[in-house]
Amino acid sequence: MNFIERLERAALGKVKVPEFAPGDTVKVHLRVFEGNKERIQVFEGTVLARDHGGMRETFTVRKISAGIGVEKVLPLHSPLIKKIQVVRRAKVRRAKLYYLRNVVGKRAKIAERYSTTEERAKAAADAAEEAQQAKAQPAKQP
Repeated sequence: MNFIERLERAALGKVKVPEFAPGDTVKVHLRVFEGNKERIQVFEGTVLARDHGGMRETFTVRKISAGIGVEKVLPLHSPLIKKIQVVRRAKVRRAKLYYLRNVVGKRAKIAERYSTTEERAKAAADAAEEAQQAKAQPAKQP
């Protein structure tokens, strides 16, 4: 194992990324810089693919905005990503959902995957942890 691989493994252990798969609907909270101001922009869409692995992992999110398909390829461990929320889980049988680019209407609909009791309990625990962290951080004063 070389030096770069050791650094990547150490960095991967520190980052907490939610589990999501192709077909899931996610909200990606991105930090956007406009001039000297910073704001959070939410990009909600369907995950088409996850590529590579480790620190170089990327994922593709697609949404329809004003009747036009918009895709973003985002690095999973980018410092510009504030958080990723899984809105809906989907049941798909492919790793790459590129065929969704060419279909519209009902054909583009993906069946929902229903969660188990353990997944619901884990989601509730994660939500409680996030709420506790939000209370611990003081509110920003304008």
